[in-house]
Amino acid sequence: MPDGPAPPFSRPRHEARDVALRPVLAVGLGVGVALVMLAVVANLLFPQHRLDRLMAAPLPPMAAPALQSDPPADMAAFRAADMARLNGFGWVDRAHGVAHVPIGQAMRQVAREGIPDWPAGGAEQP
Repeated sequence: MPDGPAPPFSRPRHEARDVALRPVLAVGLGVGVALVMLAVVANLLFPQHRLDRLMAAPLPPMAAPALQSDPPADMAAFRAADMARLNGFGWVDRAHGVAHVPIGQAMRQVAREGIPDWPAGGAEQP
């Protein structure tokens, strides 16, 4: 590199070396070969072309999806059924004598009698 200032109209300089073409081509070829090999392996592992030929030409009809025609009415009916169960009497397992009572009555009974085998409310706190 010259020590002095460059002449006013000197030719632009550039890097004399360029990217080596042989390594770039080798990597590209390697990637291409790898992609072809992966496609062949995928075709061997997942042979869809064989399964497609086994299916009969007239495919079986699919059922229409079960969509809600009136979601607010469905939700209202669901909540009404839940509230009827929460606020009514009924059997859970009649053979074993297990029934359910209205939620309000059950909460009053638990508050009055407590839960069997439940730790006492005034237990020592750590």
